[in-house]
Amino acid sequence: MKKLIFSIDINAPKEKVWYALWDEENYESWTSVFCSGSTVVSDWTDGSKIHFLSPEGGGMFSRITIKKLFETMLFQHYGELENFEEQPINEATKLWSGCEERYDLVEKNGITTVTASVDTVEDHVDYFDKTFPSGLEKVKQIAESNQNTAISVKTSVKGTLENVWNKFTQPEHIVHWNFASDDWHCPKAENQLEAGKNFTYTMASKDGEMSFDFVGTYDEVLPKKHFVYHMEDGRKVTVKFHKLDDNIIVTENFFPENIHSLELQRDGWQAILNNFKKYAEQ
Repeated sequence: MKKLIFSIDINAPKEKVWYALWDEENYESWTSVFCSGSTVVSDWTDGSKIHFLSPEGGGMFSRITIKKLFETMLFQHYGELENFEEQPINEATKLWSGCEERYDLVEKNGITTVTASVDTVEDHVDYFDKTFPSGLEKVKQIAESNQNTAISVKTSVKGTLENVWNKFTQPEHIVHWNFASDDWHCPKAENQLEAGKNFTYTMASKDGEMSFDFVGTYDEVLPKKHFVYHMEDGRKVTVKFHKLDDNIIVTENFFPENIHSLELQRDGWQAILNNFKKYAEQ
């Protein structure tokens, strides 16, 4: 086993670099240098299991062993995936099972240095020497761009896929969780879950001082897998459902607006998703 180390300086704060690495659509962009169409399934919390996947369902199953927000991400890789299923450890995987992949971010004077280290078998050294610098260069391009990229929020919900999907999409359930704080509520929800059809969710403060309708139009619906919609201002949102062991990972990727800060928007959408988790697991 050999440890390879790669580094790049990025003209952006570490918070922006962090999300350039790990927000879902950004991650899929820069890791395409390793595998076109690659994706990941996890709730991205410290200690959680994570599946690194090709479009065909091959890849690795691993765990997030260290996650320090805006500073460090450490994966420990255990074994292979085939057809989206974890495979038993065999003689071949024993050669690398337990290897680590680590990312450290250090910011100084507005420049963030990303240092990536990866354990690999000798046969893969040349491959990573060629591809890893290209991947980090893509991260640099994403982080230094002035264009907003999609923000990702996630949660892990215990339950069946059918139950989680229904509670996320059916109006009689939406009214019970679709708000970010206890002083707001969702008194009314209408949802026509079909491409070309609309939804309308009324969001209101409980004191009656504020109220607005959140409206969108579905572009694509694949039941119990994902749906895509756009809001009235044209911004796109993608919602995905993945089974991981006994949990369903719910992911929302949304493009931010230009009025409120990115962190305020991220926190607001995450708060609603956290509220959904509480309701769905009751």
